[in-house]
Amino acid sequence: MAGYLVEDVRKVTTCRLMEMKQQGKKIAMLTSYDYTMSRIVDEAGVDVILVGDSASNVMAGNTTTLPITLEQMIYHATSVVRGVKRALVVCDMPFGSYQVNPTEGVTNAIRIMKESGCDALKLEGGIEVADTVKAILAAGIPVMGHLGLTPQSINKFGTYAVRAKEEAEARKLLSDAHLLEEAGCFGLVLEKVPAKLAAQVASKLTIPIIGIGAGSQVDGQVLVIHDMLGLNNGFSPKFLRRYADLHTVMTDAIGQYVTDVKQVNFPNADEQY
Repeated sequence: MAGYLVEDVRKVTTCRLMEMKQQGKKIAMLTSYDYTMSRIVDEAGVDVILVGDSASNVMAGNTTTLPITLEQMIYHATSVVRGVKRALVVCDMPFGSYQVNPTEGVTNAIRIMKESGCDALKLEGGIEVADTVKAILAAGIPVMGHLGLTPQSINKFGTYAVRAKEEAEARKLLSDAHLLEEAGCFGLVLEKVPAKLAAQVASKLTIPIIGIGAGSQVDGQVLVIHDMLGLNNGFSPKFLRRYADLHTVMTDAIGQYVTDVKQVNFPNADEQY
């Protein structure tokens, strides 16, 4: 992995993430949804790969994360796991797979783990899903929490605006964060919350806090890979930094291919048998 800031090439585990927090080493997390992309992400040194239910948006073209099914998430997670050697692979439990009751949540969690081979699961919500989180953990499955803007609850929120700006919601978020840690979650994603609040959560909890739109004073960061690579050129939230403009690169390359085919420049003499 020459050229990338990866000191330890051992397989990343939930225990190693805790070590990274204790040692003050930041955690790099990105989404992936398929074999080819996950191989690249893993080889580049990302610590945690999230098989996000954002696949509903970037892979299937839905406007929210709600439509994606358990079977579709298992398909994406299975594809990602095949391409990964080092990173911890976390799979989102999709909307409807854990909200009904703890028993159904455990059944679906076991199915994802058995069929995909991923390392851990992520659930959205605090006290509302606490019993289900505890039940899944009791089954021996590592769980990552997710607070702040929880996209599966978008119809309840009615907006993708920053969460927990008001004191009451901030207090609930802090309470939920402590609850998830006490339940046994190995980490927590904070999405679109004030940086000051996120820093407070990271300092008070012993488990790693991963931010997305939550400032720099947390233990790591996560982005959707299609966003940070510039494949989605129409999505520009404040927290997003684009590290490439692959939309332009790919459009130019495909356009050149179309031109070459139509002008009989491809294949040339060296590209024929």
